Amino acid sequence: MSPTLYGAGQRLDLSQPRVMGILNVTPDSFSDGGRFGSPAAALARACQMVAEGAALIDVGGESTRPGAVAVSEQEELDRVIPVIEVLYAELPVVISVDTSKPVVMRAAVAAGAGLINDVRALREEGALAAAAELAVPVCLMHMQGEPRTMQDAPHYEDVVAEVGVFLRERMRVCEQAGINRERLLLDPGFGFGKRLADNLSLLKRLGDLAALGAPLVVGVSRKAMIGAVLEVPVEQRLYGSIALAALAVRQGAAVIRAHDVAPTVQAVNMAAAVRAAP
Repeated sequence: MSPTLYGAGQRLDLSQPRVMGILNVTPDSFSDGGRFGSPAAALARACQMVAEGAALIDVGGESTRPGAVAVSEQEELDRVIPVIEVLYAELPVVISVDTSKPVVMRAAVAAGAGLINDVRALREEGALAAAAELAVPVCLMHMQGEPRTMQDAPHYEDVVAEVGVFLRERMRVCEQAGINRERLLLDPGFGFGKRLADNLSLLKRLGDLAALGAPLVVGVSRKAMIGAVLEVPVEQRLYGSIALAALAVRQGAAVIRAHDVAPTVQAVNMAAAVRAAP
């Protein structure tokens, strides 16, 4: 596993766990949709997250919450490219683009994105070739089904084993396409076609997935699994989010996606100190 990733002239040191700040530039994201749609608002929010310790900013222009409506290629471009351009010009951190569309991948990297974060693991037509051509790091995520229907009736015999098989196969496909393993990150896809029990099992056995040999990205911030356990609405899921972030780091996570950056950075740093202790 490489402790350092390079892309678009940017460098990300993963010798210590890092926090990825979530920047949704969509009107319908489950937690903060509609708040950061303009480049000015997005920049202000990104600057705040970087000041709080975020090492990456993940820009998403299409909601992937359950039941989300798909957006056109042009609409996604219109949302994310102006934001990526201004963030790249102003901030000294890695800019990630959360997309499955090869045209958006190309435009985002040209605008300054240094990481492709794909919930469909480069399975859309043309995505694998685009990622190979662009030569930036790629995060491959597991998802059972599609965002609009993924929570209708997900089912697994052994969720950890099945997610591991999927991610291992996607790594193999990427390597065959010319994407070096050193450029790959893996995301188990918490909440993406998973029941509560599945999500809890994935976190409990996260070390099994860390053994695949690529940095693990974990996104549990404010998710429904927290609401289901603690019986709290989305705006009251901070404590649950940072508890899960700390548990994930303890079991090998390299990157934690978060809405609430400052408390997550503190939790991640404490968990990392415990993990590194003799």
